Amino acid sequence: MTDDELYRTYLSGDRTAGDMLMLRYADALTAYLAGFLSSPEEAEDLMLDCFSVILVDKPRIREGHFRAYLFRVARNKANRFWRRRLNRQEFSLTEELPSQEASPEDVIWTGERNAILRRCLNRIAPQYREALWLFYDMELSYAQAAEVLGCGTKKIEDLLKNGKKRLKQELEKEGLTHADI
Repeated sequence: MTDDELYRTYLSGDRTAGDMLMLRYADALTAYLAGFLSSPEEAEDLMLDCFSVILVDKPRIREGHFRAYLFRVARNKANRFWRRRLNRQEFSLTEELPSQEASPEDVIWTGERNAILRRCLNRIAPQYREALWLFYDMELSYAQAAEVLGCGTKKIEDLLKNGKKRLKQELEKEGLTHADI
């Protein structure tokens, strides 16, 4: 079932559809929030708050925009959290990327490559890092990423173009080429 079908089913009274939405997005949303917060526990707490906004308040969500709406709620909650705490907001990728079953050599190379990639991503501007993460890792469309970040699609295009350019420069400093990634 699509996100929209699950959400409509939930709104019609089927609680298991809400559970399925949580199972579908809990890990990704927690990882996204961990980019803003200092601890995994805080990220998990905010993730639950995000789902409570959607599953308790039952807002109207446009067709095809459930994921974007969910991540927009998460971003707003993270921003409010930082304003209350440190009066600053920054996105970083500190979460370990999951490894797949592979040979020991592949595991070592993948871990090293992921560490280099995270290091390079953390050196570029936070707005580039977040746009790249939303588009490539979360597979949001330009319109959905723009909705999450509260900007236009042209701004997302610019952020992605400039972010890829800066990331490429940082990766080249580390000795990685396009073929290595």
